[in-house]
Parts: sequence; structure tokens; C-alpha cells
Amino acid sequence: MQIRFSKMQGLGNDFILIDARQQPFDPHPELIQRLSDRRTGIGFDQALVLEAPHEPGTTLYYRVFNADGSEVEQCGNGARCIARLLDASRPGQEMLLQSAGGKIRARCLENGDVLVDMGVPCFSPEAIPIRAEKEQESYFLQVAGDTRQVGAVSMGNPHAVLKVEQVATAPVAQLGPAICTHPFFPSQVNVGFMEIANKSTLKLRVYERGAGETLACGTGACAAAVMARRWGQTDESVEVLLPGGRLQVSWKGEGHPVWMSGPAEFVFEGKFDL
Repeated sequence: MQIRFSKMQGLGNDFILIDARQQPFDPHPELIQRLSDRRTGIGFDQALVLEAPHEPGTTLYYRVFNADGSEVEQCGNGARCIARLLDASRPGQEMLLQSAGGKIRARCLENGDVLVDMGVPCFSPEAIPIRAEKEQESYFLQVAGDTRQVGAVSMGNPHAVLKVEQVATAPVAQLGPAICTHPFFPSQVNVGFMEIANKSTLKLRVYERGAGETLACGTGACAAAVMARRWGQTDESVEVLLPGGRLQVSWKGEGHPVWMSGPAEFVFEGKFDL
């Protein structure tokens, strides 16, 4: 049996999109791992499986699988790619996309970018989740023999944000997996290493659970912008510079949704055998 897919990318964060509304597909972990291999498979950071709407009024439901086969709740760059794919059949229309991380609105802009309402960030320890008795603006973790200060937030998936002096020399390969699997985060966590360049510019590298460091992370960019704003160090709207390119993120503050815009591009289409 052959399965059709689209290969897409947002700032180098790359995906395969499989439309399970048109063809049956069972995304078991071993298959995802095999397909994600960049030497013997297709190669991608995440697989996005599109399903029929689970609730009235939504455009579709999507599932997100990391390269290691684990299923996660949300993916910001992936949501933009889905919107770009759907825009071919509904140009300019707003879409309501749903995943395990919740519902988000998306619309393709005339300049080629995709604008996404990523929802209201949540700081509740139970929602992230983290092992903390009460919500705080920062938490202190013992990691690799040192104490590290992080912010924690859910953008539909869990994020820890760590301020660094220079993102280019940040120990992402060492601290990323150590924080990701820290007992403080029972479901593991995506780890953002953030440099605050000025009040309107952030530099960011992200270690994603189940994928390692990626060229860009949409929810990670939102999490970094939210934490920097919450700490009073940036303006409402910031440009987030990632290894793969730039995202624009805006957050008015507590109780308001996070808006993110950036590119989403087709790479190629293909088929693979089951």
C-alpha cells in the first residue's frame, strides 16, 4: 500500500503531512522512526497527521509525532504548514485547527506568511505540567551540578525558557536533554535558550523533546516571547531570531492570546510503501 505525503518546512523545522482523511494511516512509533531517518527514510523533525474534525465548527484535527515516534500536543511551525496546505482550497479564509493542545486560528497573509493565534499561555503547574506547589514567574532547578533559573509555560505543549548571555555559545547539547528529562517536568519539556538582544528582539535556540535541537520551534518562540514579556524585559511585539530564520510574536499580557506569524513552504510531494 502506498501513502501520499507532502514535505513542508517552516524556517527549516521540517515535516511530512499525511492526510488521513483521504487514506487510512496508522502512525505507530516504529514507522515514524523509520520515516524520520535522514539517511534511510524521508527525514523530518515531526510528522503531522490530518484527520476529520473532532468537533463541529473546526476545519480539521491534527496529530503531531516527533521523530522518535512519540506523540505530542502542539506544533506552531507545523500549524502554519497545515494552514498553507489547506489554503490551496480555501485561499484567504480563516481556519480553526484543533489538536491535543487545543484550538488555534490561522490565516495565510498576502505577503506569504501565515498568521496564527496560538491561544492564551498557561502558567498553571498542573497544566504545563511541572512539579511545583504554586505558580511562580521563575523556578530553580539543579542541573548538571549547577542551579539554573527557568520560566515555565504551556503553549499547548510544555516549555522551559532559560536566559543566556549569548545564544550562539549556549550549551544546548548538554543542558537541553538534562532539562528536558528533569524530574521537575513529568511529561518532559521543550527547552528554549533565549538571549534578549533588546526590547524588541530575541535570539533563540530550542531543544525539542523527541527531536533534539531544531532550526526553529514556533511554540518555543511564543514561549520565549511570553516569558521575556512577563519578566518585563521586552515590548508587546518582538522579532524572534532562530537558526532557521525569523518569527514575529505578539502578546499583550495575562489573559490574552499569543499571535505568531512566519513562513511555511512546500518542499516536495511523494509516496512511501507500507
